[in-house]
Amino acid sequence: MAVTGIGGFFFRSDNPEGLAEWYLTHLGVGAPPGVFIWNQQAGPTVFAPFKADSDYFAADKRWMLNLRVDDLDGLIASLKAAGIDVLTKAEWDAPEVGRFARIHDPEGNPIELWEPAAAPPA
Repeated sequence: MAVTGIGGFFFRSDNPEGLAEWYLTHLGVGAPPGVFIWNQQAGPTVFAPFKADSDYFAADKRWMLNLRVDDLDGLIASLKAAGIDVLTKAEWDAPEVGRFARIHDPEGNPIELWEPAAAPPA
């Protein structure tokens, strides 16, 4: 018997309805009001605790949400058009892992956007 995946991600918010709407509008994450299941595409998930003093994300945050995307450039353009700051760094990208960008939600929670590397031809 084993875990088959992440069944949910729960966190506190000062404005749960507004934040849920922001995630749905800008990232397509979640479900419309009254619907609680978000059916996502199968794919890789990284589960990795970091050292308390890691500089991979802000020291004052205990977690960072990483979302897998299929068109990072298109999503970045959409986010910027909506006035959302997007940070990219060439050193975050690796041909064998993929490409990355970072944003923050309206409450300052860090979000990493990850476009996994294309699978090599079989």
